[in-house]
Amino acid sequence: MEDTLLGLQIGLDNMWLLIAGFLVMFMQPGFAMVEAGFTRSKNTANILMKNLMDFAIGSLLYWIIGFTIMYGDSIAGLIGMPDLFFMSDGYGENYSDYADLFFQTVFCATAATIVSGAMAERTEFKAYLIFTIVISVVIYPISGHWTWGGGWLSQLGFHDFAGSSIVHSVGAWVGLAGASIIGPRIGKYSKAGKPNAIPGHNLLLGALGVFILWFGWFGFNPGSQLAAAGTDNAVAIGHIAVTTNLAAAAGAVTAMLVAWSRYKRPSLSLSLNGALAGLVAITAGCDAVDPVGAAIIGTIAGFVLVFAVEFFDKILKVDDPVGAISVHGVCGALGTLAVGLFSTSEGLFYGHGAKLLGIQAIGVLAFFAWAFGMGFILFTILKKVKVLRVNRTVEEEGLDVYEHGENAFN
Repeated sequence: MEDTLLGLQIGLDNMWLLIAGFLVMFMQPGFAMVEAGFTRSKNTANILMKNLMDFAIGSLLYWIIGFTIMYGDSIAGLIGMPDLFFMSDGYGENYSDYADLFFQTVFCATAATIVSGAMAERTEFKAYLIFTIVISVVIYPISGHWTWGGGWLSQLGFHDFAGSSIVHSVGAWVGLAGASIIGPRIGKYSKAGKPNAIPGHNLLLGALGVFILWFGWFGFNPGSQLAAAGTDNAVAIGHIAVTTNLAAAAGAVTAMLVAWSRYKRPSLSLSLNGALAGLVAITAGCDAVDPVGAAIIGTIAGFVLVFAVEFFDKILKVDDPVGAISVHGVCGALGTLAVGLFSTSEGLFYGHGAKLLGIQAIGVLAFFAWAFGMGFILFTILKKVKVLRVNRTVEEEGLDVYEHGENAFN
């Protein structure tokens, strides 16, 4: 009887982890649709190709070595012991080994695809492939080891349940480095430095992509419970689903209201990004905050998003076609810090002092320094060897034909 119950528990836990992984994998077309919809039609095939290849190449490389760098035996709390193809004896004998590998692979792909949006419409395809290799093997696995792999940040008590910083901010800060080095799209800024709007070609695609991402997030966050059997896990999964949904809803409504007040129109694009901002922000603390805290975090994220987009566009003059840096970088950092305020068990607002808030701040700064620094080095090298940006003719006429020899729309 005990063996039967144990088998049921193992089967339920493993199946939940895989189903959650399938949902997160479904976020990949969501990202592709958001990026394609928010950019011009002449670059759609290029965007789809990038999203396809970062998942395909990332899956292979994360299996070959990235997973063990992230989860292998820790070397000074900084990096896991690499193990090519899991050649160590016994790997795969535990019921969860392959399910864990798949679940973490789709998270790695998410970090990679965020960079695509920030640098869209002017990046050479081969440069993006090089970057995908580096983030899948080096950038994401090493910083992931600091936390989920049992490294130095986890030993401090840093809390990032499903990856506001580990996944989203890492991708965004690399994207910030890349967008800064590659420069804005042709026509984005006047000679006086005034930004010009470059509208996307299809908000229907963008909206559908956001709905897919919102749906996929119920794998991203509740799936990070990593188990489903038993009352505690069942309660936790339901709780996480509610906090995730409330933050997204609050982010969308708040961004709409702020845009309506500031620009005299309820902007669809900003409202869509507001939902994503709420989702990114709640990802770190979805297990640790109550529903009221989740709604507040989403509201703050939706509010901050609108001004973050303006800040990068008008002040720093960083051309981010889809708002990826604001959504995933700024709101990812914001949500990570919010755990130190709104955690019901350790947060400042619940009478537990500022210790966790300080630890969260250390983590936010560490992820920024690592991801932005590595991105800066990588994209500087690619620029020096002249493989980062397409030439003027290709950019003006579209990357689809020149880079891939085909159009998305005929």
